[in-house]
Amino acid sequence: MSDSTSTSAPTVHPVVVPRWIQLVAVPTALFVLYALARAADTAVLIFLVASVIALILNPVVKRFERPLGARGLRVPRGIAVAAVYVGFVALLAGAGALLANPVVDQVQSLQRDVPGLIDSANASLEDVQRWLDDQGVDVELKAQGETALETLQRNVLNQSGDLVDFGQDLLTRLVETGFGLILVVVISIYMLLYAERIGRVVRAVMPQGDGTPADDFALRAQRAVFSYVRGQALFSLIMGTSAGMAMWVLGRTGVFPDGDDYALFFGIFFGIMELVPYIGPVLGAAPPVLVALFDDPLTAVWVTITFVALQQLEGHVVAPQVFGHSLRINPLLVIFALLMGAELYGILGALVALPLAAVGRETAVYLRRHLVLEPWGTPAAADLLAGERTGEPAAERRGPPS
Repeated sequence: MSDSTSTSAPTVHPVVVPRWIQLVAVPTALFVLYALARAADTAVLIFLVASVIALILNPVVKRFERPLGARGLRVPRGIAVAAVYVGFVALLAGAGALLANPVVDQVQSLQRDVPGLIDSANASLEDVQRWLDDQGVDVELKAQGETALETLQRNVLNQSGDLVDFGQDLLTRLVETGFGLILVVVISIYMLLYAERIGRVVRAVMPQGDGTPADDFALRAQRAVFSYVRGQALFSLIMGTSAGMAMWVLGRTGVFPDGDDYALFFGIFFGIMELVPYIGPVLGAAPPVLVALFDDPLTAVWVTITFVALQQLEGHVVAPQVFGHSLRINPLLVIFALLMGAELYGILGALVALPLAAVGRETAVYLRRHLVLEPWGTPAAADLLAGERTGEPAAERRGPPS
């Protein structure tokens, strides 16, 4: 027997979904899943976030498990998981240490400059007020600007009870968030420890593949999430670097004098905010626009135009190139996934929406390859399967119509 015959992949017959399952079971299952998701709420979100984290870290854990040395000794999975988490924390701490000093210096410099920026803003208000007075426009713009902080202070004193309630609610929220983060970490660790068992269960539930890694559903889902995270990290790096360089150029050219001083802080902050769907670009542009507004309203206009141009570049060039290769999902489906995630679980739901959409795409592609929906008004599922195995059309086996 030739080598090509012996090494060829086995023939995998698709699983035929009978008509009654299409009509009853599939809609019922979808409705039950949606009802459970709405009822469980936070519990489902915690498991979804933990699942995404486990899918991201599992390839790294597998690399740690590779045989070492000539004897081929394997690192126990528990040690590999612990090493990955320790390495991840060390990586974050190292990155923070490298960026801490320059970023802190720029933030402290910004804090020292705030009084001067406010004085400059008051001077600009005086100029605008003088122009309005000369034109006969009865608007007390300067008085409103100067008393803004006094009004805020008076309101704070009058509503001190509300502030106490807000503080208690904030403390409760922080405790709940901390507890949720601990649960996410613990659940993701257990998922990584039992990843092989979970993979076997998933493979048993899904239709059988041909045995190759390219046709393994668990591996395809894992690669989809890992590709998304890699694309998102690259996207944030590109946009953060672009924003920092843009602010540096505006500072060097004299358009935005403070942009040169705080370019690193502005760039890092904008890159981090790009991780937040919808409002991330707006939040990322807020600090430089506010600083420019204190300096000169016209400068703020130029800074705003710069960030609008960056967002256009982001939406039409960078995002399609980066996510087009990592997600391979239609942009309309991406928008729908973000809207659905935000509607169900807010900002955190929108954060996990795209990696889950990537898994959903791989699921649809895999099921389309290995499932056949039994057509309506045609031979039954048993006849279709028999035809797949014998190669004989179902119509010929049934004979000519009477």
